[in-house]
Amino acid sequence: NRLRRSVWLLSCLVFFRYTPVIMHRWRRYVLKLFGAQLGARVYVYPSVRIWAPWNLNMQDGSCLAAEVECYNVAPIALGPRALVSQRAHLCTASHNFDDPEFPLVGAPITLEADSWVTAEVFVAPGVTLREGAVALARSVVTKDVPAWTVVAGNPARSLRQRRKPGS
Repeated sequence: NRLRRSVWLLSCLVFFRYTPVIMHRWRRYVLKLFGAQLGARVYVYPSVRIWAPWNLNMQDGSCLAAEVECYNVAPIALGPRALVSQRAHLCTASHNFDDPEFPLVGAPITLEADSWVTAEVFVAPGVTLREGAVALARSVVTKDVPAWTVVAGNPARSLRQRRKPGS
């Protein structure tokens, strides 16, 4: 895994990080070479930091915006049109601090269709944002968010229901 990560980091530096913003198609190509599963019209900005592309699944129209931290030791899945805004942090791993060995433990993050992680939100390991859910700026999301619910705060709490398009 260390060799694979080293090759990815070097390739990212050379072929990904310094590309013009408009070169989404090229960055998709590079990510796919490293095992990412990407749908059509996926947008990944050059300043995004992806720990393991082979643990990334993005469906049609999803986006990782500028300076997103994608610490995907475990899988991260973005459904259709799921958005992650600038400087958000998707974190799939932590350490078991109750164990003297302090082992790394991971759990996947899932952002379902039409969900939105806004600017500078932290999403903890094992969290799912259900369809249409929104986490407002600088929130800390440590639990699953129900469909079409808006959450905010630290820890994130439900604020209100979001209207479904067409209703």
